[in-house]
Amino acid sequence: MAEEATAHEFDILILGAGSGGYAAAIRASELGFSVGLVEKGKLGGTCLHTGCIPTKALLHSAELVDHARDAAKYGINVTLDSIDMPAVNAYKDGIISKKWKGLTGLIKAKGITVIEGEGRLTAQDTVTVDGTAYKGKNIILATGSFSKSLPGLEIGGRVITSEQALTLDYVPKSAIVLGGGVIGVEFASVWNSFGVDVTIVEGLPSLVPNEDATIVKQLERAFKKRGIKFSTGTFFQGVEQDENGVKVTLVDGKTFEAELLLVAVGRGPLTANLGYEEAGITMDRGFVIPNERLHTGVGNIYAVGDIVPGVQLAHRGFQQGIFVAEEIAGLNPVVVEDINIPKVTYCDPEIATVGYSEKAAKAKFGDDQVETAEYNLAGNGKSSIIGTSGLIKIVRQKDGPVVGIHMIGARMGEQIGEAQLIVNWEAYPEDVAQFIHAHPTQNESLGEAHLVLAGKPLHG
Repeated sequence: MAEEATAHEFDILILGAGSGGYAAAIRASELGFSVGLVEKGKLGGTCLHTGCIPTKALLHSAELVDHARDAAKYGINVTLDSIDMPAVNAYKDGIISKKWKGLTGLIKAKGITVIEGEGRLTAQDTVTVDGTAYKGKNIILATGSFSKSLPGLEIGGRVITSEQALTLDYVPKSAIVLGGGVIGVEFASVWNSFGVDVTIVEGLPSLVPNEDATIVKQLERAFKKRGIKFSTGTFFQGVEQDENGVKVTLVDGKTFEAELLLVAVGRGPLTANLGYEEAGITMDRGFVIPNERLHTGVGNIYAVGDIVPGVQLAHRGFQQGIFVAEEIAGLNPVVVEDINIPKVTYCDPEIATVGYSEKAAKAKFGDDQVETAEYNLAGNGKSSIIGTSGLIKIVRQKDGPVVGIHMIGARMGEQIGEAQLIVNWEAYPEDVAQFIHAHPTQNESLGEAHLVLAGKPLHG
């Protein structure tokens, strides 16, 4: 498919080698294109080095701490002596290193040219990297995101972002987490397991405000039981810090004090000063605005991942990268709407969701056109064995397909695979009710929830 290219000319030139960029590069190579992949840092981007992988490694260490602390109730007598953060970090960094080496080898094996350095879009077909121009018949923008702060809130000293939190070589005695979204609740969960006195400050009315109301209620109840404190419904005003700690003030005058403040208010698109506006690309608050097929409307330039408005998830970036490579190849891939992308929040208890919440479904289909059912994990044998509470909530169109699945409980993220198939293939509860779910597994609870909605609950 590809004609012989010079060292500085490619069929597809990709700016950014994170989840979206490297997925696009690999798929494009498989499709026979010559590919240049520009990256100023390390292959793998935020997800591999300062996001998904390291945070989940910390969460696994935290899970082991909880197991050690609670082992006696399972008949195992062990003691928790201490948490060795340098050793925890060595474990975490070892995982990252192994995955990075594997990715580097894969990229090399696919014949993809990696261009190291900071790239900038300088024409509709050109990316300039440290003074050298590289041309692409097609260009994919995949520059990712950064940890946001709030206006006037400077990062430094005892005010940190998730990047600094991942490299702490000690366990703080106390911490305030600013933001009760995915990043905030995950770090709060880790630190609480490590013995940190944690308080979450969230300006919106609840933690994880994008989740179904039933899931929110369950998480807040679980966090209270764990001793994770939180303030919701009042916005942050300011922070003071000294050599001993931080003092956070809310707009109503209420204050909180701790050793550290973690700013976890979300991630912003990394697009500033990269030449996008100058090329004529439509932008909105830093985001690139492509059409539904991820074309920017300028030349042969596409955009994928966190710089495109929507859910900022690594697997969304993967999917979009693959999509664009196939789009360029003329394969006409299917558009996957954000609403049908599976989402997992890896706090304890885990939250796993796909599709419409009950509120969103009623807004789309009408109040009287939506049915829901819940199944409590208290009735699930495996959940009882591992000692978790939680539930599964199913949302369907009345007399129609399942349009949303919402789950909370330890390890429930592992059930998102079947859940996303059910929603994306528009299965009816009556269809799923006929599936056989192995016993004893937590997967049975997904089947039970559909049995409830199909009108034939087995254990309800």
